[in-house]
Amino acid sequence: MPYAPADRLYYDADSHIMELPDFLKRYADPALRDAIPEVSYSASIVTDEEVAVIMAQGGRHSPEHVAAQVAMGDALIEKSKEIQGLGAFNRDDRTVAMDLLGFAKQLVFATHSVAMPFSPSSKLDPALRYGAARAHNRHMADFCSVDERLMGVAVVPLDDPALAMAELDNALRLGLQAVWVPHRPCGDRSPGHVDLDPFWARLAESGTPFVLHVGGAPLQAAKAWMNNGRPPTKDWLGGGENLRTKDIALAHAAPEAFVSMLVLDGVFERHPGLRGAAVELGAGWVPELLRRLDWVVKHWSRNDANLQGLSRTPSEQLTQQMAFTPFVFEEVGVFIDASNPDLYLFSSDYPHIEGGRNPIARFEAALGDRSAAVRDKFYTENFLRIFPGARVEARRAAS
Repeated sequence: MPYAPADRLYYDADSHIMELPDFLKRYADPALRDAIPEVSYSASIVTDEEVAVIMAQGGRHSPEHVAAQVAMGDALIEKSKEIQGLGAFNRDDRTVAMDLLGFAKQLVFATHSVAMPFSPSSKLDPALRYGAARAHNRHMADFCSVDERLMGVAVVPLDDPALAMAELDNALRLGLQAVWVPHRPCGDRSPGHVDLDPFWARLAESGTPFVLHVGGAPLQAAKAWMNNGRPPTKDWLGGGENLRTKDIALAHAAPEAFVSMLVLDGVFERHPGLRGAAVELGAGWVPELLRRLDWVVKHWSRNDANLQGLSRTPSEQLTQQMAFTPFVFEEVGVFIDASNPDLYLFSSDYPHIEGGRNPIARFEAALGDRSAAVRDKFYTENFLRIFPGARVEARRAAS
């Protein structure tokens, strides 16, 4: 019996590939291959020894390891984690994992290979930045090609509008079903800059959502915030390279700023068909974001001509065009009560440990005594609103 109950279709808004070192190089343009670095696990709980063993086996888990993973059955999500997870990097194994997980659809994100394309460094050669994105997108499309339940997520940096458009077109030709953009200023531009309007228009016209995701901007807060005269704080994994206490406390700031710019610069107003999701960035900040943007527009539109043409309030725009995944430890029921049930998405984060051992049970506890209709939106309907391309397959799966 699969992990996900048979009471409804469960759509998973977050899962990952655990890239092997040659993930980008194998799919890179020949002229760029030598300049694109190997994927590094130096800031990860995955050890060099684990990666070395897998590479020595031809980039596969051993048959014994795969068999042991499959034998976990519906406990797979509890025990199968990180690079040792079933289907973490092998597409055929991922199909078996999907059978055991029981999700109708699953967005698939990269883990470590976005460091170069999403780097905020202005010194990085644009040809190399977009070449790395192109290699990622080719590999992601290939990984997801064997199972229609896997929805591959492209990466497209927005620092160069012309190159971003070219790579967006390439991602659409590859059949990728969402586009991950970094949630930071686009070089020296706002994401609502007129130069980027063709990018948002192309997404809207093609019915392809954009997504924001942790890793799309620097994980750690500015060093000065950490300088309190005391010994350094360890991160949640026990080291110092991942999210620390102050990092997670401030993690909402960058995606909140990015989404606010899209509203205040009129991107959602001009492109009502545009859809987007903020994934693995928490959701506790969302109810207040809606309230804040509504009063900002109400009061500042008296003097800001950019706001005077808005036909919908920011809260209406975001409810209609965006959705957000809460962390498994967040009280999503409280967020729904403070805003509305149309805003939130279920996610497992498979095979990352951050997704927890039993995400459905955790979210069920947070939803408490809220209605079946609220649950249907959280697990199914909100996903289909943001990712309408999944709807035909959903009808087939339900029949």
